[in-house]
Amino acid sequence: MSMTQENEARRGWMGLLARAGAARLQALQPEVPEHEVLRPAEIGAVMVRGRVGGTGAPFNLGEMTVTRCVLRLGCGAVGHAHVQGRDKGHALRAAVVDALMQTPQAAEVQAQVLDPLAAEEAARRQARAAKAAATKVEFFTMVRGED
Repeated sequence: MSMTQENEARRGWMGLLARAGAARLQALQPEVPEHEVLRPAEIGAVMVRGRVGGTGAPFNLGEMTVTRCVLRLGCGAVGHAHVQGRDKGHALRAAVVDALMQTPQAAEVQAQVLDPLAAEEAARRQARAAKAAATKVEFFTMVRGED
């Protein structure tokens, strides 16, 4: 796997972990293996940027609270996490999963944690899309006999 593919894969699972609910992540990954905390979970803020019309000029939308954590497992793998909100446990568990995904246990962690989270996220997105589609209004113009 090339470095770009590895980075894209890691970006994908880190985003999935950040979007996952803290309670759900804890249910899927109840045990935290022995680790050394390199940067303890700490709460801060980041500036969220938006774009006019989705593609236009960027602008500062506002600040969002995030929690970050960095740790090293006993095998030497380093895990990083940034999650929305103030839940230090969520950040710690996300960093553990990130580190485990860089070990030979990656396939097991993928099946046990990441695949269920991805399926649940896809189901939520599909339900939201179906709910939005139900409110769609079709506009049309009837042709009148006048010119």
